[in-house]
Amino acid sequence: MSVPGPIDVPAALVEAHRGYREPEGGPAWVSALPALADRFLRRWQLRVCGAARHGAVSLVLPVTRVDGTPAALKFQPVNDESVGEPDALRMWNGDGAVRLLEHDPATGTLLLEWLDATRPLSVLPDEMVAVRTLAELMARLVAVPAPPDLRRLGDIAAAMLAEVPRALPLLRSPDDRRRLRTCASAMAEVITEPGEQLLHWDLHYDNILAAEREPWLAIDPKPLAGDPGFELLPALGNRWEDIEASSDADRAILRRFDLMVDTLALDRQRAVGWTLGRVLQNILWDVQGDATAFDSAQARIADALLRRPRRRAAEAGSGAS
Repeated sequence: MSVPGPIDVPAALVEAHRGYREPEGGPAWVSALPALADRFLRRWQLRVCGAARHGAVSLVLPVTRVDGTPAALKFQPVNDESVGEPDALRMWNGDGAVRLLEHDPATGTLLLEWLDATRPLSVLPDEMVAVRTLAELMARLVAVPAPPDLRRLGDIAAAMLAEVPRALPLLRSPDDRRRLRTCASAMAEVITEPGEQLLHWDLHYDNILAAEREPWLAIDPKPLAGDPGFELLPALGNRWEDIEASSDADRAILRRFDLMVDTLALDRQRAVGWTLGRVLQNILWDVQGDATAFDSAQARIADALLRRPRRRAAEAGSGAS
């Protein structure tokens, strides 16, 4: 099989890697991509059949296998986030997720089933149809027990709680400091039962693509073992403009939350605790990057979940009058 010449690495990916440290990426890793691609195109007898695509750190080449079937050749640095991806994909074995065809552990290179990257779930015009589709896919993914040696949510949550005292004084607003403490307290209430299910950890609309053998399949997991309630936050913030355009943002947020909780048959209060834990994780990451305030969408989601008991009481009182 003939193999094309050196690939062109997208300029945006080169720029993105300027901020990554070695060996988890960075300019040296990007510079090595053309040779790495040539190596695996030859090794797995592939032919490039389109323009390269990229994520925040990964490069994906559309390829054709020797039997003529399309596939996707994915290159990414091997780090804590990516190392578990092939194990998770093997556990799912194509049930709700993209199918893994080949894997090289030393370099992290993956050959994946071809999906339509031009049609992510975000193309669906009806917001609630998109949320329901995501929730039904999530229910299938979290039904699988996590494999051994995967990162554990309990360990991650404990480390987050240990970071709270350092992060608190870095937030300027008293409201944000109160919000951080409340999120930490809510997660502390559920941390003793962190769960053992296989979580995707990054299941948002653009990580669900149209496919041929199923309407939609998940891609790009950052897997860990834990409680499915920790999976809900990304979908609450997807297409945030729809939330902002609604007449009642709290109601719109909770409508999404309730649909996912009901579809996955989760305990609602535990799901609140783990979702607030996910908000906590995001603000801790932001503070590490020198942020001094909550992201406005994250703050709005947290406040909607925290106000829910008072809101329900008010609505019940209104209905009884």
